[in-house]
Order: sequence, then structure tokens, then C-alpha cells
Amino acid sequence: MMKQYSDLEYLRLSKWQRFCHKLIAFFCAIPHAIASFFINIGKAVKTFFLKVGAEFKDIGLTFVQGDWKTKASFLVMGFGNLANGQILRGLLFLLFEVVFIVYMVVAGGYWMSMLPSLGKQGPTTEYDPVYDTYKTFYHDNSFKILLYGVLTIFFIVAFIYTWRINVKQCKIIQDIKKRGGKLKSDKDDLRSMVDEQFYKTLLALPLTGILIFTVMPIVFMILVAFTNYDGAHNGYANNLFTWVGLDNFNTMLSWKGGAGGTQSYAATFGEILAWTLMWAFLATFTNYFLGMFVAMMINKKGIHLKKMWRTILVMTIAIPQFISLLYVSKMFARNGLINLALLDWGWIKEPLPFWEDATWARVSVVLINIWIGIPHLMLIATGILMNIPADLYESARIDGANAWQQYIKITLPYMLFITGPYLLTSFTGNMNNFNVIYLLTGGAPTNVAASGAAGSVGHTDLLITWLFKITTGAESQYYLASVVGILVFVVVALISLVVYNVLPSIKNEEDFQ
Repeated sequence: MMKQYSDLEYLRLSKWQRFCHKLIAFFCAIPHAIASFFINIGKAVKTFFLKVGAEFKDIGLTFVQGDWKTKASFLVMGFGNLANGQILRGLLFLLFEVVFIVYMVVAGGYWMSMLPSLGKQGPTTEYDPVYDTYKTFYHDNSFKILLYGVLTIFFIVAFIYTWRINVKQCKIIQDIKKRGGKLKSDKDDLRSMVDEQFYKTLLALPLTGILIFTVMPIVFMILVAFTNYDGAHNGYANNLFTWVGLDNFNTMLSWKGGAGGTQSYAATFGEILAWTLMWAFLATFTNYFLGMFVAMMINKKGIHLKKMWRTILVMTIAIPQFISLLYVSKMFARNGLINLALLDWGWIKEPLPFWEDATWARVSVVLINIWIGIPHLMLIATGILMNIPADLYESARIDGANAWQQYIKITLPYMLFITGPYLLTSFTGNMNNFNVIYLLTGGAPTNVAASGAAGSVGHTDLLITWLFKITTGAESQYYLASVVGILVFVVVALISLVVYNVLPSIKNEEDFQ
């Protein structure tokens, strides 16, 4: 049981004792946090089923207590609105139902019937007597079946939701008529769409775009993880792919090594994940603090040619990374400019293994990333530092605070409060920083122990570059790439949720008002 201190007792503790107290409190809070997490999940599931039950109950009561127009609307969407003079609403409901029925009859029913099997007949080779040769005939397409099957499921969900709104509309009409109120006319609806409900009109198109171009591809990608979709089973030109359940997750999370003592997929994933988190941490905070330091130095009174120094630093942003990083990669190669110069000067006796040794390569990409990232942070920090009230520093100097104390008590808290969300997004972005790693090293040097895993795994590979390697080449394993993508999402989501809730910008928002 952790000892509890009063406010006065806590203030009397030394800095080391306070740190230990906070550390113990953190670890003691972990079991409670885990328990609260599962409790909240249970509550969320319970709330969901209660709401679903309430919806079914309301639908039943609406049918039982409704008039014949309401009952007819259960079968013919919009009938209640049309019968009560709301022509525009009724026609929109009816049009949506007609489009849905036509789509399901013409195509949707077929895609849904094929979705469980993902195709029954693959490509066949048959003799063509006319041309006296064998021709390939293509039949089912697993990729299209999965894609259009997902689209059809989304369409069905949209239809159910629209049908529920149609039933609610009928109930609202009955309640208004019982109170002797006036129903909205078509003109009122049109006026509402460009007035008090204008936000819905504006958001309709973006929301549809998000569902089609963001949510649906994510669902499709998740479903690919449960298939054997790869270069040998592309669903059309080669062989059909099928559902394999959790086999791909079992492969990725299995600790069973391969032939010749190679690492298991789980060990390879864990190693790459550890380096990805280490890289993201170093890349984020080295740029953050060094960029802040550079901004403070340039802003310091007495420094001349401030615009020139800022312009020089910003040049690294102006030059495309595709050019600058490839050039730097060649400079640090074994026969590159850096090694040749050091050899000519007699500083080294043999070329330095910048990209051949794992430790050298990892340190090199972190240092080169500093050169790329400092200008961004310098520009951000410059704007923030200029807005910190000067009287805070003046008061601190009067109280006897030195430069370090001013930085710890004024500059850093202010910067962290303003840039907290940026730090989170920067950390997430660095976890998926494809350009720096791929253009500098391509993941090299090769990790021989992980050769049994998919792709050519390297010591500097991040999860995102490993995922790229898995999906390229003749033996592309899209199903494993999908599994990696899901696991990356889980890791990033958990880190983002935890960090977001402890950011000063969120917890102490009123402190800087």
C-alpha cells in the first residue's frame, strides 16, 4: 500500500523523494487503470445493447400505435410523408428505397452471395479451335467480390439507418397532429437546409467522402488480414484468394522460429516495433529541444543577421527530401564523399561503416534527421517565444532566477502547453516516417536473424518500411501487410490516447487562459 502524504508533507519532500513517490504512484495506478478499462468496455457494451433494445421497442410501439399511413411506411418508405403533404421528404425516402432495391437485385445480391466464398471459379485454360491455341478465361474476381461486398454492406447499413429515420418521421408527424400543430412544408424544409440546418447540408458531402474514401478502405484492409491475398493469389489473373480466419495473426504473433535458427515473426515484429518507438522518441525530442534551442539563440538580444540565419536553416525545408536525402545517403556510403575525405586527411585508416553496421546506421539516421527537423521546430518555436510576455522574465530576474531556472519555469512550460498536440502528432508521424529511412538506408543493414520473416528485414527498418517491403515484389504478402497495419494502428492509437490525456494542453487548459 502506497503511503499517502498531505499537501504540507509532500512539499517537504526532496525532489528525489517526490520523483520516487510519483513513480510508485504511476505503477500502483496501472492495475486500477486496466480494471477501469475493461469495466468501461463492459459498460459501453451494456449501453449499446440497451440502446438497441430501446430502438426495437420504439419501432414496435410506433407500428402498434400508428395509423394506417404509418404502418404503410414500414413497407413503402416515405409513404407517411407523402400522405401528409410532405412531398419532398417522401420522394427522397421513396427514391432511396427504389435505388436500394434495384441495386440489390441487379448487383448487390450477387456480391453478398459470393462474399462468404470470395469466388467459386478461378481462371481456366481452354483450347480455342478457331485460333488453334489455348486461351485463358477469367471468371470470378475475389478482389472485386470483397470490395463490392464491403460496399454493399455499407449500403445495407445506410438503408437500415434511413428506414429508421423514416419510421421516426412518421411518429413525429403523428405527435404533431395530435397536438394540433402544423407540419413543415417543402418550402420550410428547403429554407431550413440553407438556414438553421445549413451545417448538415455542408457536412453531407464531406461525410459521404470520408465514409467512401476513408472508412470503407480501412474496413477493406482489415478484412484482407483474414484472407490469403498475396502475389500468388491475387484473386483474378492467378488464383482466387479465400478466407483463412485468424491464421495470419497466428503467424505474425507466433514465437516459433524458422529453419536455420531464424527469428520468429513475433520476435521480428517486436524488434522492429522497439526500434520504431526508439526512433520516434529520439527523432521527436531531439528535433524539439534542439530546434527550440536554435530559436532561442537566434532570438537572443545582440544576435545580428537574424533573417539570414533563419533563411539558411529553412533551406533544408525548401529542398525536396527525395533529392537531399538520396544525396546525403551517397555522401555517407562506404565510398562516399565523407569517407574519402577522412581517408585523405589521414583521420581514419578504413572507411567508417555508416550504413553497414546496425549501430552506426541507427545513430546516423537520427543525426541526419536532426538536420532535417530542426528548421521546422525553429520556425514554430520562434513564433511562440515571441509571444511569451517579457515581464515574466523580468520578474524572474528580479527574484534572482538564472537562465536555466527561467527556461525550466517559464519557457519550457509555455512551449509544452502550446506545442503539446504537435509533439503527439510529430511522434506519430515519426513512427510512420517512410521517407527518411527508405531514402537514406532502405532499411539496411540486413537483419540476417530475421531473414525468415516476410520481406528483407533490415536493422533500420521501421514498421512502415517493413510493411512496404512485404507488399512489393513477386511474392507480395498483402495479408501479412494488413496484419502489420492493424497492429501498427493499435500501437499508435494506444499511445495517442494515453499521451493525449496527460498533455498539459488538455489537463490544465485554464492555466494559460
